[in-house]
Amino acid sequence: MTVVKVVELVGESSASWEDAIQVAVKQASQTIRNISGVNVKNMTGTVDAEGNIVEYKANVELAFAVDGT
Repeated sequence: MTVVKVVELVGESSASWEDAIQVAVKQASQTIRNISGVNVKNMTGTVDAEGNIVEYKANVELAFAVDGT
């Protein structure tokens, strides 16, 4: 039987929401093994005075198998 753990993270990017998601997954993969899935829960952004989105944020859940199960 496999046990799967889920953690919630926030990725940030100045390029796009897709990049913010990728940043979260890539950085987490440096310390978390066996990542098997991602669920995007929420996407937000920061807007400057001219109406431009200057920062993209994505709340994601990552699922990974727990070692030894």
